[in-house]
Amino acid sequence: MAEEKGVDLNQVKGSGENGRIVKKDIENFTPAAQGASVGKFVPTGQEDFDEIPNSNMRKAIAKNLAKSKFTAPHYYLNVEFDMENAIAFRKQYNSIPDTKISYNDMIVKACALALKQHPQVNSQWFDDRMKLNNHVHIGVAVAVPDGLLVPVVKFANEQSLTQIGGAVKELAGKARNKKLGLDEMEGSTFTISNLGMFGIDSFTSIINQPNSAILSVGNIVEKPVVKNGQIVVGNTMQLCLACDHRTVDGATGAQFLQTLKGYIENPLTMVV
Repeated sequence: MAEEKGVDLNQVKGSGENGRIVKKDIENFTPAAQGASVGKFVPTGQEDFDEIPNSNMRKAIAKNLAKSKFTAPHYYLNVEFDMENAIAFRKQYNSIPDTKISYNDMIVKACALALKQHPQVNSQWFDDRMKLNNHVHIGVAVAVPDGLLVPVVKFANEQSLTQIGGAVKELAGKARNKKLGLDEMEGSTFTISNLGMFGIDSFTSIINQPNSAILSVGNIVEKPVVKNGQIVVGNTMQLCLACDHRTVDGATGAQFLQTLKGYIENPLTMVV
């Protein structure tokens, strides 16, 4: 039977006693699929790399971030805000002629107001003292081709949303064109890093010392949320506050975020 059917008995697994091949084994035999013939891989490329000398900016960034990460005891607080009112507020605000603000401008303003109520988060750590700042200077991280610069919006709590928007746009433009003055990068008391425009939902940042905290801002995401016991389509944003535990305790950071939540979820409170 095997010869008539062209079956190689070496490929047949017997089901009889002691593995003996029986009639039904030949009748039910299905040849194993033959693997496709794959030619031997021969690479045409070679191991190669380019070396780029570290610029002074990259060296300074590396030094400062390493110092911050390994000397400041970081901890992280993660929250998610409802952005429905913020979206509606921005749309209405931008309907005013010659007016355009971003969500980041709103966050800068909200942080500035919240910091005035929670000066401990607006503090700075030094080896021999802690400085509680009464002014609010917010650093806004800006990506540039060779690294990261943090221009500072000074007295942000006193500025309107449109003034903050204009200041951030001007400073970011100077940063990208390498025209940012040293005085425009000094004196921050708090920092905001926003990667939402790059589609990042959430992330953590390294504190910009000697500040005590930095806020990481993610993308606004449309997703199902529960409101009044019903699942509806909502828009939310995730934020992460990195704090230096030497100056900001967990409860203090949490209270700051609660105040910030009030401003972001009810943005009209920022302008009245």
